[in-house]
Amino acid sequence: MSSFELDLRNAIKSHDEIRVRTLRSIKAALQSREIEQGRGTLVEADILAVLQKQAKQRRDSMSQFESAGRIDLFKREEDELAIIETYLPKQLSPSDLEAIVREAIEATNAESARDMGRVMGVVMQKVKGRADGNLVREAVTRLLG
Repeated sequence: MSSFELDLRNAIKSHDEIRVRTLRSIKAALQSREIEQGRGTLVEADILAVLQKQAKQRRDSMSQFESAGRIDLFKREEDELAIIETYLPKQLSPSDLEAIVREAIEATNAESARDMGRVMGVVMQKVKGRADGNLVREAVTRLLG
């Protein structure tokens, strides 16, 4: 039994509704991904991709709920995001991300915003799951600008 399934079982026993709802949502997304791929078990990269997608959905919902003034729903999404983030790798600090972007700019000989695609490709491979794509894009844009 994976730690994820054990966490779900413990959440059910402790009647932690938010954790149960979130973990069941993740479990359903993982099962859906297994069906899409047509193979029995997911590799770590697949699990990471599902978790990142779930986190991104929560962030997007939080943004929409905040602009609509639905603080109750915003808070619920925020709580779910916090649970999902416990299963994601530790996020890079801004200074660590900037160092990786600088290395990628140097490695690709990038000089302007036209080279952004090449730099983004290199950076995203290095930061897999440890930095949000929007933060990477902002750093690349700032350092190429």
